[in-house]
Amino acid sequence: MPTTPAWLAPLLVLGLAAVHARGRWPLRNPWRSAAAGASVAYIFLHLMPQLAAAEAARGVASEVVFFALALAGLVTFYGLEHALRRHDEGRAHSSIFHLHVAAFALYSLTIGYLMMQREEEGVLSLLLYAGAMALHFLASDSSLRVGHRAAQAARARYVLAGAVLLGGALGAGLRAPPLLVDALFALVAGGIVLNVLKEELPDEAGSHFGGFALGAALYGTLLLALE
Repeated sequence: MPTTPAWLAPLLVLGLAAVHARGRWPLRNPWRSAAAGASVAYIFLHLMPQLAAAEAARGVASEVVFFALALAGLVTFYGLEHALRRHDEGRAHSSIFHLHVAAFALYSLTIGYLMMQREEEGVLSLLLYAGAMALHFLASDSSLRVGHRAAQAARARYVLAGAVLLGGALGAGLRAPPLLVDALFALVAGGIVLNVLKEELPDEAGSHFGGFALGAALYGTLLLALE
């Protein structure tokens, strides 16, 4: 396996934090949807198959464990979204908002942490992960803005950027067992699928199916070509 330069993963963590800090990027709907499709393609065509293939090496009885964890990640974020959307602007300071920020900060922290763990898989795997996560952040309209004041959402995005940096710092100094790392990847995978679909499906989101399909097809083709 080629040696990954020591500076590459930290640099990519900084890049992801910058995407978060920038907030909503001025992407037209087809391009935003294409970025969303690409990030989902990464989950289904690269990350989950890789986790499933690793089950024997990790001492796991069945790869279903990783799919169950991905499902748990999806259900968890669905529960948060369901709770958030039941609160209107008049309750912008409610505890559910702070819970939502905390959950997304943990989500971002985990993505940053896993970036530092991904470097062990080689340069290509690291770049594919970084690219998919950057596209995921670019595609997201930040659901924290739903039902909350713009000023709150602006502060929250810096919290999320800081969480990515903290995750990268933890990843540089704290190495988790491979099985735990794989479990975290599976949980994040479920969260990504849910977060992408909740942004794409509502009519008012201005989603673009053609862009989504094109992004998924292009990134999927790249992933399959590199397998």
